[in-house]
Amino acid sequence: MGLLHDKVAVITGAARGQGEAEARLFHAEGASVILTDITDSGARIAEELGDRAVFCRHDVSSVTDWQQVAQVARDNFGRVDILVNNAGVTGYEPVDAIDPAAMQRYLDIHLFAALHGIQAMVPLMTAGGSIINVASTAALRGYPHYVGYGVSKWALRGLTRYASHDLVGRNIRINTILPGGVETPMLLRDDDGDLIDAARAAVPMKRFGTAEELAQTALFLASDRSSYTTGAEFVVDGGLNA
Repeated sequence: MGLLHDKVAVITGAARGQGEAEARLFHAEGASVILTDITDSGARIAEELGDRAVFCRHDVSSVTDWQQVAQVARDNFGRVDILVNNAGVTGYEPVDAIDPAAMQRYLDIHLFAALHGIQAMVPLMTAGGSIINVASTAALRGYPHYVGYGVSKWALRGLTRYASHDLVGRNIRINTILPGGVETPMLLRDDDGDLIDAARAAVPMKRFGTAEELAQTALFLASDRSSYTTGAEFVVDGGLNA
């Protein structure tokens, strides 16, 4: 049996990148998975996975959409054991130029989406449940022109820590993964190849991580092997912040 045998996982942003890798790994480890994404390409992945996989189109910033995901979980599996708040957006804006609406979008998708997810899924969670918030090493230090993304990920770190105290009495764990550069479409969409090459060279391992490597950290936190771990932060960045 796999590490997640008979568990039910909800994974946001599961149509590509880290979310897709998590969905595939969790399913291979025995979990039933609900893949959610704002794009319908996640349906193809669910179809490939076959039994124990369901896709739900989902805007993570919408409370109504979260209620629909909860209903899908009830109808298909009756409960939720694991929530991975993985969906995200990125962009480059300096603090003196970022539009308030753009700042709000980062907060809606990174901070409030995780809050909505916790509030929607916790009533369906059994004792021993696990919530995983995917932040970023941009929440460990400052970077130029990254204020919207970075500040919202700092806030997500805070949400995890406070929520760990509120949920511990229900025997629900919540932890944060802070990835560095990961070889996903979100990172590599930047047209500035020189910037990407310089960022890669700055990593002590001289490479970015892979979505599959990040998924392994999520698997540990989703499984009972991390049963004594809550409110913790796992930096996965090839040594960049060591």
